[in-house]
Amino acid sequence: MKIKSHCDLDVYNKGFEAAMSVFEVSKQFPKEERYSLTDQVRRSSRSVCTNLAEAWRKRRYEAAFVSKLSDSEMEAAETQSWVQFAVRCGYLRRDVAAPIYREYDAILGKLVNMINHPESWIIGEGRKR
Repeated sequence: MKIKSHCDLDVYNKGFEAAMSVFEVSKQFPKEERYSLTDQVRRSSRSVCTNLAEAWRKRRYEAAFVSKLSDSEMEAAETQSWVQFAVRCGYLRRDVAAPIYREYDAILGKLVNMINHPESWIIGEGRKR
């Protein structure tokens, strides 16, 4: 399949679905966490995709592309940390959190692969010859 936009990337779709899972489970977090844990885990989970979208549009410039992918990687790892906090605080059952955490492991693997091989993605004059 030819990739025409960031929405065609497997890692983007995995990130989007994972963010929606985070959104659903975070609905049960206590109200006192609204402006802390709930907002933070939702923000970081969504930022995985938004940074990927930005990276996709920066494919003409390898350094900018890799930088945005790195931001996406950072947000995925941050989301994992927030999920761990939710479990430890008793807001999220471990059996519910584990598949989400593993999904972010898979997302991180795909992002690291893209970061390590940007030449597969760079377009135009930014492509090394």
